[in-house]
Amino acid sequence: MLRTLTVWNFALLEHVKVDFGSGLNILTGETGAGKSILIDALGSVLGCRLSAGSIRSGCEWLRVEAVFGLENQKALREILEEQAIPVEEEELIVTRQISHKGKNSVLLNGCRVTLSFLRDLGAHLVDIHGQNENLALLRPENQLRLLDQSDARIETQLTVYQKSFSVWNMCKKKLRQKKEEARNNAERLDLLHWQEKEIEEAHLKEGEDEAIEAEIRKLSNAEKISSFVEESYALLNGDPGGKALNILTALSKVKKNMEALSRFDDGLENAYKMIENSYCELQESSYEIRDYASDMEFDSQRLDMLENRLDAIDKLRKKYGATVADVLAYLANVKDELDRIENYDIDVRDLEMELEQSTTDMKKEAEKLTTLREGAARHLSARICDQIKELGMAKAQFSIVLKTSMEYSINGADAIVMLFSANAGEKEQPLQDVASGGELSRVALAIKAVSAAGDDSPPSMVFDEIDTGIGGKTARMVAERIAMVALHRQVLCITHLPQIACMANTHLYIRKETAGERTTTEVQILSENERINEIARMASGSDITMAALDNAREMVDNARIKQAEISRKFMK
Repeated sequence: MLRTLTVWNFALLEHVKVDFGSGLNILTGETGAGKSILIDALGSVLGCRLSAGSIRSGCEWLRVEAVFGLENQKALREILEEQAIPVEEEELIVTRQISHKGKNSVLLNGCRVTLSFLRDLGAHLVDIHGQNENLALLRPENQLRLLDQSDARIETQLTVYQKSFSVWNMCKKKLRQKKEEARNNAERLDLLHWQEKEIEEAHLKEGEDEAIEAEIRKLSNAEKISSFVEESYALLNGDPGGKALNILTALSKVKKNMEALSRFDDGLENAYKMIENSYCELQESSYEIRDYASDMEFDSQRLDMLENRLDAIDKLRKKYGATVADVLAYLANVKDELDRIENYDIDVRDLEMELEQSTTDMKKEAEKLTTLREGAARHLSARICDQIKELGMAKAQFSIVLKTSMEYSINGADAIVMLFSANAGEKEQPLQDVASGGELSRVALAIKAVSAAGDDSPPSMVFDEIDTGIGGKTARMVAERIAMVALHRQVLCITHLPQIACMANTHLYIRKETAGERTTTEVQILSENERINEIARMASGSDITMAALDNAREMVDNARIKQAEISRKFMK
């Protein structure tokens, strides 16, 4: 909902801040006072065209700032979050400024954005009726959404259809990818077969590279290993009767001494046990060293063979992986890809059958959707047409026509055309081609009177030119329908008719003032008495009599009664 609009240096608006309320906001004033300028200023913060020509004479820049409340606006908040625009206190502040030098600045809560993004966001904030370029009603996607939201069965079926559409779309994508892959298959097959042959001919075994590297280290250092083994064995056993250190003989003597000592004193019994265990373990290790030495043999031919094998493995590892396990995994992937490519014809046939079935399913769901829409279109057309006739166009005809094609989208195969004829005997034609600004506004009002309670249109609406060429009973019917819409939406309405003005929840008076050679437009929220005076002026002209004031009070009282009736009827 629009909370405030502040304008600096926009045409006749030097500095104006306007506070808007919920429900119906009426804007009145003399012709030329600047009512439409205020709406143009609002349009500028919704992304409408803005040129330096709008800058007030004698000023270097203009600025417009609008504050919107975001209560219950989930879709809007998601759009802002996607752009990393912070939202605090459920509020969105839109600022747009332009200078004579052509510098155009757009800020959302202090974050700079593009004008195209502002234009897209503006469509979710306010719907302006009376200016064709901003009329959301004329956008095909909004017309289709209007129809779909008129019947809960359509929305249920649309969900079912969209699931089938997603399956169909995925099948198309998979088949297209498979056929694109086929273009490079011949060249790819040659490469894969060559890689498969190269790896398989190596007859690799997992862990083989690590085992070979370990054996090469052993053979390459056989002389050093033999020296270490001989010296270690000699140190443990020595030469019988020789002078070399004999650890086991010495330890055996110590063990015997401890054993003899234990007959006299058991104080070293723990030491004896440790020596005995150490003797046994060292003796076992000496046997292992002896056996290792007896098996130790240097084979230069085997070393050459192992080094050649490792060279061959290294070449494969450089191409296909860091280890033999990686190379074997690469080979498995090659075989899988070869299997997929060589089974291409089977895969394509399976995908084509899958696509054919998904196409059949999708078309069936689309036909159900079209049938529901056709029924809803007839019903909705009749209701809207009745409302249009009540709004002063007794001979008008209106219908919603479906055009179904074989082009399927996320919303089905249907396109919407709204046909309209304002006068008897005239053929219905597309609404945007034949309706004037005032007629479009009344058609929009008729549609909103029917759908406002259930659609997802913007939370704020503007009606401009809606009272063109009407009066009397028609003006009263227009006023009542605006009041209906205002139960569910914030409405801003420019009017010259007292029948509409008396329905206001907030009444804004726009006046033009001249001081010296400068003219400015001012905006004032009217009090109750001021409002009565303005409605009397609108009804009777500048000569406001007591009778005119009494008539204005009666109109306001009757409007309140009517609003209460409308509220009871439509808010049950």
